[in-house]
Amino acid sequence: MNKKPEKAVFEFFKKHDIPFKNFEHNPVFTANEKIELDEPVPGAHNKTLFLKNKKDQYWLVSILEHQRLDIKKLQELVESGKLSFASPELLLEKLGITPGSVTPFALMNRSSQGVSVILDEEMMKHKILNFHPMHNDMTTGISREDFLRFIKLCGHTPMVIDLPKM
Repeated sequence: MNKKPEKAVFEFFKKHDIPFKNFEHNPVFTANEKIELDEPVPGAHNKTLFLKNKKDQYWLVSILEHQRLDIKKLQELVESGKLSFASPELLLEKLGITPGSVTPFALMNRSSQGVSVILDEEMMKHKILNFHPMHNDMTTGISREDFLRFIKLCGHTPMVIDLPKM
């Protein structure tokens, strides 16, 4: 029996003493969709992109939700060759999630090993960071420090860089 993906995220946080606050809302599939909430959510709201190149190398990239990543300049920065969005099948295979629910919290899935994590420097200036908990009808906030600890607990070493924006 499969448990709901957000429950696994919350259990992971509790197991590792990572404080979090969760907010339920209408499902959203893109950063441009408006989230309707009963109460304001403190902190930075972010979006995450799952990218790949022709050599089957993968990148999970998080940036502030209102910004547009310049993927062509990112390709040059990480010397990846041409980057494109990974297919829904690869998203499910590598991160265990579906389109509309892309989140760095999916790094807790064992299948995420081999995925490079890139975090925008500007995003990381915020004290509280908000992402979907592997389900697009919720937003979960954790502190910047706990977010970095979470990623390391998942076996990843994130790159924090000034991502090129459009």
